Amino acid sequence: MSLMELEVERQSNPVDMIEYVAANNDWSFERSGDDEIAMTVEGKWTDYHVSFSWMEEFEALHLGCAFDVRVPEQRVNEVTKLLAAINGQVLMGHFDLWRQEDVIIFRQSLLLAGGAEPTNRQVEVLLASALDTCEAYYQAFQFVIWSGMEANRAMEAVLFETVGEA
Repeated sequence: MSLMELEVERQSNPVDMIEYVAANNDWSFERSGDDEIAMTVEGKWTDYHVSFSWMEEFEALHLGCAFDVRVPEQRVNEVTKLLAAINGQVLMGHFDLWRQEDVIIFRQSLLLAGGAEPTNRQVEVLLASALDTCEAYYQAFQFVIWSGMEANRAMEAVLFETVGEA
């Protein structure tokens, strides 16, 4: 028997914990099925459309965080360069360009192998990390898509840190 064939009885659906955390934080959400929940979270730059999906076959809780920005065909190559640059900086998760809809999405998973149950703290950190990452790079996507900036210049602009006070 391989390790993948070992079945573990799970106490609850991990999406139930997401619903619990969302309700405790007064976040509006929509539970579209047993294994999926979606919410909209207000950010500094835009609203983020967040969905959590339980992927039983991988024993993973998948988070997808998208924002309303469409990538025009003429900017796809430069956005792809930007994605590579950003993903090289991000410790957990990654950005993708979904060509079916030409939208950018941040994806990250929480592995819950062996029957592990997510804690409310893990859920909060997973969501906060995703939102922080999206907020950190949102402007870079705007610079490349709408201002016509090159990916490397957009990265320099968003990673610019000020020192001291004026």
